[in-house]
Amino acid sequence: MNDISQSPQRRQIAPGGQRSLLPSPEQRERLRKRRAFKDHFSRYGIGIAGIGVVAALAMIFVYLFSEVAPLFRSASVAPQASYSVPGVGADDELVHLTLERYNQLGTSFSQLGNVTFFETEDGAIRTQFALPIPEQATTMAVATAVANANAVAYGFDNGQVSLGVLEYALSYPDNLRHIEPDLALPLGDEPITLDEQGRAIEVLGVQVSDRGTYIAAATEDGELLLASFERRENLMTGEVSIEQDTVTLPAFDGEPRQILIDGRFRHLYVGDDAGRIHHYDIGNLDSVDYLGAVQVTDQGQVTKMAYLNGTVSIIAGTSDGQVRQYFPVRQSGGQHSLEHIRDFARYQGAITHIEPEYNRHGFLVGDDQGYLGIHHTTAGQDVFQARMTEGPLSRIAVSPVNTMALIVDDQRQLQRAEVANRHPDISLSSLWGKVWYEGRSEPRYIWQSTASTDAFEPKMSLMPLTVGTLKAAFYAMLFATPLALMGAVYTAYFMTPKLRGKVKPTIEIMEALPTVILGFLAGLWLAPFIEGSLPAVFSVLLLMPLAMLAFAYVWSRLPEGIRRLAPEGWEAALLVPVILLVGWFCVAMSPHLEIWLFDGNMRQWLTDIGIVYDQRNALVVGIAMGFAVIPTIFSIAEDAVFNVPRHLTQGSLALGATRWQTVLGVVLPTASPGMFSAVMMGFGRAVGETMIVLMATGNSPIMNFNIFEGMRTLSANIAVELTETAVGSSHFRVLFLAALVLLAMTFVVNTLAEIIRQRLRKRYSSL
Repeated sequence: MNDISQSPQRRQIAPGGQRSLLPSPEQRERLRKRRAFKDHFSRYGIGIAGIGVVAALAMIFVYLFSEVAPLFRSASVAPQASYSVPGVGADDELVHLTLERYNQLGTSFSQLGNVTFFETEDGAIRTQFALPIPEQATTMAVATAVANANAVAYGFDNGQVSLGVLEYALSYPDNLRHIEPDLALPLGDEPITLDEQGRAIEVLGVQVSDRGTYIAAATEDGELLLASFERRENLMTGEVSIEQDTVTLPAFDGEPRQILIDGRFRHLYVGDDAGRIHHYDIGNLDSVDYLGAVQVTDQGQVTKMAYLNGTVSIIAGTSDGQVRQYFPVRQSGGQHSLEHIRDFARYQGAITHIEPEYNRHGFLVGDDQGYLGIHHTTAGQDVFQARMTEGPLSRIAVSPVNTMALIVDDQRQLQRAEVANRHPDISLSSLWGKVWYEGRSEPRYIWQSTASTDAFEPKMSLMPLTVGTLKAAFYAMLFATPLALMGAVYTAYFMTPKLRGKVKPTIEIMEALPTVILGFLAGLWLAPFIEGSLPAVFSVLLLMPLAMLAFAYVWSRLPEGIRRLAPEGWEAALLVPVILLVGWFCVAMSPHLEIWLFDGNMRQWLTDIGIVYDQRNALVVGIAMGFAVIPTIFSIAEDAVFNVPRHLTQGSLALGATRWQTVLGVVLPTASPGMFSAVMMGFGRAVGETMIVLMATGNSPIMNFNIFEGMRTLSANIAVELTETAVGSSHFRVLFLAALVLLAMTFVVNTLAEIIRQRLRKRYSSL
């Protein structure tokens, strides 16, 4: 016989004569340690998982912030080298300075017609050219075309002009980049006569584009001349001929100081010595119109004018340090008037130079106190301002890629400076405020991020996208919330358990339906159907509730024996034929209603009364997205109603309340925190929805809540444009900002929802 004391288990006689095995102290200790280990593992495991979720959410915010932060980083200009301007002698004068896109070569133009290409690193001269200058003639005026044209015109005291265009040939010998500069003469190797009378040209303006070449001049006696040049080449002989057409412009009171011509050859502007800019319409040289003048300053002169990229906006600098933007605005009569758009930071001295950036709507400004400033028109902000030289700044050249600048003072000392200015076009005002964009008659909220040319002014206001997001969510919730909440209350409280067991899983399965399918059906089937059956849509909204109420009234008046044929809790099934019949009736009557009430076309009738109708609109999105949101709201709200303690409802019924009184007085207040959470979850789902709004709307970033017009949401915009934008560009980072706004929006809404839910729970917890 084995010794019981040495057995790992104790034998004990249980009541009834049966023996049971109890764990030994050693086993109990092992079990205790195992339970303690599991408790600690669960505690710390769940804690770590919770912290991981919070950390993951925080990392999302951190990553988005890291992509967005460079948008608001300040600009800087850092001088790197200094040397005398190459190619300009002591008896000469620098009249123009340029910089090519790779920042290797700079070009100086002297008053004597010398064109010098030099290395920006140390000022070493690479090569030199000479513009054709008439014998015994003196340069009286110099003008430059838009920056990316690289064209410079010289006007002489005998009425002639010369035009030179910079060209760069790029090659890669031994896998090293080599830039070979050249000077082209598009109007020929000899100067062209602009004034047949041989008067001296005091002021000159030039513009070169694929449309041809225009040159305007003010002669010594104040007459304004405008000449168009068209270059023709004989395909057989290769002979080049220049056709010239010269007209005289209407005169004005004042002395011309500077002339600008736009790239489409429609507008010409002349700044005078009285602080005014005179505007001419030169679209038709046979009938040039003088459109009037604007007063830029009353206390000085317009010292410098320059076209921005695209040759629409003019930046005017004055002798009293003002910097202002103007561009033509079309009036009701069809003519354009030059309008003052915005002002920039005022300088301490007279403006001596304005240099536009090549591929965006920014510009650099220098004054006679040595200050350099960088500004951007779309953002309406002053990006940078600092004193760079002791004396006046005479010339500024900026790289076509905006990473380097050449700055020259009145002593012909040149500074090569590195420019860090990646995103000057983005500011809080351009993202969230109204902006007066070029070509618009007034400030507006616009999202239009890209176009086919560099002359385009990006419009990246987030307001239309934010309003579109709220618009889509609003109409989706307007459709889904009543159906989901009332359906949840009925299913949880009135419906028989057997029917509830079929209805609830069916609706929850709807949540697994891919939203791309809903968007596809909404865009290709629902939108055309609604457009062709608009009376049916409004008939359903009106007749369906009335028909359901009428059926309920008739049912309540039927004999009790007939009503007992339908088991309690199955009444909803009786409404299915009514719903189908009313829906069919509304669709069948739609063409007749359209003929009787809307002259056969309800869409045209809406247009005639001033309501814009788009086929893919907020109504379509509301219905389609509502179907996607209903399962979310229904499932959470139904659980909240179903889990109301039964003793509360039974107590209410026992006190004599009807079932509907119990629902209103007991069930809804008790379940309100969960129902509110359901609505907020549905709203969050609607705000972040992408595929439905992408496929069921026209994706038009408009600012209204018209149910018959489309919209563009933040999420859909990100999905459409993120794959097409350049990494690191302003557009790229603004899309990340849109994602951050969307995330912040849902975070704020959910936080407020949780606060309200907790207050509701605390308020009704005593029930």
